[in-house]
Amino acid sequence: MHISFLLHNAYGIGGTIRTTFNLAGQLAEHHDIEIVSVFRHRDAPTLGAPPGVRLRHLVDLRKKSPSYDGDAPEHAGPATVFPRGDSRHKQYSKLTDARIADHLQSLDADVVVGTRPGLNVHISRQARRGPVRVAQEHLTLGSHPYRLRREIGHRYGLLDAVTTVTKADAEDYRTRLRLPGVRIEAIANSVPAPAGPPADGDEKWVVAAGRLHRVKRYDLLIAAFADVAAVRPDWRLRIYGNGDATGNEQQALRRLIGELGLQEQVFLMGAVHPMEAEWPKGSIAAVSSERESFGMTIVEAMRSGLPVVATDCPYGPAEIIDDGTDGRLVPVGDKAALTAALLALMEDDGLRHRMGRAALASSARFDPASIAERYVGLFTELVALGARGRSQSALRTALHRSRGTVLDGAYALRYMAADVIRRGRAA
Repeated sequence: MHISFLLHNAYGIGGTIRTTFNLAGQLAEHHDIEIVSVFRHRDAPTLGAPPGVRLRHLVDLRKKSPSYDGDAPEHAGPATVFPRGDSRHKQYSKLTDARIADHLQSLDADVVVGTRPGLNVHISRQARRGPVRVAQEHLTLGSHPYRLRREIGHRYGLLDAVTTVTKADAEDYRTRLRLPGVRIEAIANSVPAPAGPPADGDEKWVVAAGRLHRVKRYDLLIAAFADVAAVRPDWRLRIYGNGDATGNEQQALRRLIGELGLQEQVFLMGAVHPMEAEWPKGSIAAVSSERESFGMTIVEAMRSGLPVVATDCPYGPAEIIDDGTDGRLVPVGDKAALTAALLALMEDDGLRHRMGRAALASSARFDPASIAERYVGLFTELVALGARGRSQSALRTALHRSRGTVLDGAYALRYMAADVIRRGRAA
């Protein structure tokens, strides 16, 4: 199969980029894979291009490049296809509307995969008839603002499938939106096995990683660690990640560390890439978030042999951690429960080692080979639908294009019949 991924910016850093690269690289072992990046702002991908995958871009933002597009008049005009509800809307323009449309109309692929809502809307509106259209949801339906959810509900009916990273979010898509005929599947993100050996479980370090944002509740983790340090001062905490451009959250966390007198116990490490070398330096991983769309860092830690103490927040942790076997789940915002779970693993070496081994074993289900197999199965089924699937898509197109008007059944049937006749003549 020829599978084409449409990505916001393959040259930056982020969970969507990383998981797309993981999946594409695995699929490339047996299929023809390309990643089309809307934007390119640097010469080489920060995360390194996946082997065997063609990488190209639509808009060049490298100022020293002879094909620099930043000064194009169309780039100054606001996008009209890319939805305003998508948080990246301000980065898109009339130029991106046109470039993406040209790409999707000329794309000769079996499957085209969008990787964020705004690009999924482009695919639903602009992709030519033929390729299977798949939308990936890397966050959650509920995390999107109302305006974007409304756009999703209106446009996604023209797609063939939507994949979510958790079963809970897939159920939200099924129950909160009317998408008849659209396949909705939960397929987790993939995380490759680390190159080095797993943690030995004897280092007295707790490791946390993720962007420094209030939703991660690192303030709660630091406060809990103050109680931990009172009992086990020999244990320490490393937090990896950067904040936003303002640096406000980082400053607030530094102040909290100082106020609690934890300068020798808690360390803000900044962003480190790759993280896989850092996980084995610890023996326990901690996640204190109010919500997680999936929980990539949970899987990364488990793949390095660390048991994870995580808040039982929507949506991911409970679908990754088997509470009491390979990690612990504690109530969201409960400092005492977080403290108790960390201390239980610190004070029982045997328990910590058993959970670490269990985490290593259970996390193998997130290996890129296993996740790619699920996608191949889905893509193969959708491609095999052939004319029947395309005829159903034609009917859905008629229905969706007529939303807000009176559409009688006869017109919809005529639309579908005409499409079948056109395809028969073309054959």
